[in-house]
Order: sequence, then structure tokens, then C-alpha cells
Amino acid sequence: MVLTVPFLGYSQMVPPPIPPPPPPGLPIDGFTGVLLAIGVAYGSKKLFKDSSS
Repeated sequence: MVLTVPFLGYSQMVPPPIPPPPPPGLPIDGFTGVLLAIGVAYGSKKLFKDSSS
């Protein structure tokens, strides 16, 4: 009985469970979305400029 009391105290010091992994695919937040939009706009502008000449 004396030996089980310390083990019961230590058994409650368990780290919290790990959160679930993020869903598959690229997480696009605001900053990434802005960069993506600028890249698409720049690329399409460059494409139209090159194709017109």
C-alpha cells in the first residue's frame, strides 16, 4: 500500500494528448493568399505581355 501511493501521484503527470494533424493540402492563410494573388497577377500580366508581341 505504501509503495502504490507515490506511483498513483506520478501517473497523473501525463502530458496532454497531441492535437490532430492538420488536414491534407496547403494551409493558406492571409499572407500566403496575398503572395499567391500577387504571383498569379504578375505571371498572367507577363504572359499577356509576351504573347502580344
